[in-house]
Amino acid sequence: QVQLVESGGGLVQAGGSLSLSCAASGSIFSINNMSWYRQAPGNQRELVATITRGGSTNYADSVKGRFTISRDNTKNTVYLQMNSLKPEDTAVYYCNAMVVAGILNDYWGQGTQVTVSS
Repeated sequence: QVQLVESGGGLVQAGGSLSLSCAASGSIFSINNMSWYRQAPGNQRELVATITRGGSTNYADSVKGRFTISRDNTKNTVYLQMNSLKPEDTAVYYCNAMVVAGILNDYWGQGTQVTVSS
């Protein structure tokens, strides 16, 4: 069994910064892509950023230049540094990992709330 445990998040004023982390544990052979998604009330879950095992990254247009995704393969951990936060960034943030543990499976974290006040 594989678990993703998120930490970070909270309440911040507009223009501030927050950092999220997500650690995978369990019977893991390797992890391919790791991603952050977010879901605001009444909205669909949307992709925020993705990082490959080799470190290539991709971002949603709405966060480019403000958010940075990174990972530590030795710790099976993905990070999201969020700067210049805006009220519209308010959402529950979820990490996702494509984990090879015998077979390739898709795992999700429990979600962490990020609230940006104006």
